[in-house]
Amino acid sequence: MENTADLNPDAIELESVAGAYWRGDETKAQLQRIYGTAWETPEQLAEYKRRKEEAIRRDHRKLGKELGLFIFSDQVGPGLPLWTPKGTVLRSTLEDFLKQEQLKRGYLPVVTPHIARVDLFKTSGHWQKYQEDMFPMMAEDEEAKQHEQGFVMKPMNCPFHIQIYKSELRSYRELPMRLAEFGTVYRYEQSGELGGLTRVRGFTVDDSHLFVTPEQLDSEFLNVVDLVLAVFKSLQLQNFKARLSFRDSSSDKYIGSDEAWDKAQAAIRRAVETLGMNYFEGIGEAAFYGPKLDFIFQDALEREWQLGTVQVDYNLPERFELEYVAENGSRQRPVMIHRAPFGSLERLIGILIEEYAGDFPLWLAPVQVRLLPVGEEQLPFVKQVAAQLQGLGIRAEADTSNERLGKLIRNAEKDKIPVMAVVGTKEVEANALSIRTRAAGELGAIPVPEVLNRLKTANENHGNF
Repeated sequence: MENTADLNPDAIELESVAGAYWRGDETKAQLQRIYGTAWETPEQLAEYKRRKEEAIRRDHRKLGKELGLFIFSDQVGPGLPLWTPKGTVLRSTLEDFLKQEQLKRGYLPVVTPHIARVDLFKTSGHWQKYQEDMFPMMAEDEEAKQHEQGFVMKPMNCPFHIQIYKSELRSYRELPMRLAEFGTVYRYEQSGELGGLTRVRGFTVDDSHLFVTPEQLDSEFLNVVDLVLAVFKSLQLQNFKARLSFRDSSSDKYIGSDEAWDKAQAAIRRAVETLGMNYFEGIGEAAFYGPKLDFIFQDALEREWQLGTVQVDYNLPERFELEYVAENGSRQRPVMIHRAPFGSLERLIGILIEEYAGDFPLWLAPVQVRLLPVGEEQLPFVKQVAAQLQGLGIRAEADTSNERLGKLIRNAEKDKIPVMAVVGTKEVEANALSIRTRAAGELGAIPVPEVLNRLKTANENHGNF
């Protein structure tokens, strides 16, 4: 559009005004800055406004505070979330879910430190290629600092898992070896790049590193993708596409030989073609040590986020001189698969809060059931049922605030509790609960044994009551 006269006045809206000094100098005249938006049609403007309002309603920073899931503290520092009891329950539920899925697939749990010598990351290449994104080195004295003999907070978990693999000579019979950890890592993100939970400085990665023979690579890669897809299905995150994140051969930011990169990229391409997945290539999106299959999720506001990732790596086994004893007695080099279905717990939770608008499905909700007594005389029965539910692994609580029933229900709705159980005199006499759910509304009085059974089944199967 070449002329503002061509603008449709019905598709323009003033959004805000603000004062600003000329070139930021407060000794100069103050100007009036006007913010607005313009579209081709009124319908496009209406859609823009709808999405903007929806984004505000779903904002995970706002909902996280309202639902009491996490906080940020200026004294702790930006980009470092503090998890409340309810938020910690949510994190733990996601962790336990993935740990169970991994256990079925032969993963072995490990735990590694938060810091390590700089030399470890020199060998991996992170110090040379990733230093600007790492927190500064901690050294005992100036001489140690000059010789880079200090410690750094880990930006990645893979060099630690490599040390565990390398702690003894492995046989081909031990492979594939699948090491898994919910490992917290630290990235020195610039303050202007931070944003709630989706961009932080300390975050926990559902990291796993598989050490496989070249012959096992294809089948193990497919098994990892199957795990990622199973995780997405349980979380109801179905609107995603696959990106083949390959290197830009004209860039010098990568390590390793052309042959290693060609083999790794070919393995990823074979996997997605075997699965019949729709994919696109992202040239230049690879990690510095290997190509990736990234899962790009589109949320309810049609924004795109990278969640799960699977990487094929021939380079770190070479740099760390990893070996295994082959069937013929020779020493061979394993291949590594790096894998994180969630990507990071922080980003995933931020996305889930916005995707669900804070209205978590039953199995994920920090509080799954709230029992609402009509009066104090029902409290003993309510506490007894709450204890029964807790004994079945159901996250239940009794509201003992002594408010009127209408207020109790409004509070439970505000807190987005999936199942509310109203208890009056009739319910106590009948050993029943009057059930009201966010998913289905009023269900009426249901005997306590049936409620217990239905909640246990729904929780275990990730379903509704």
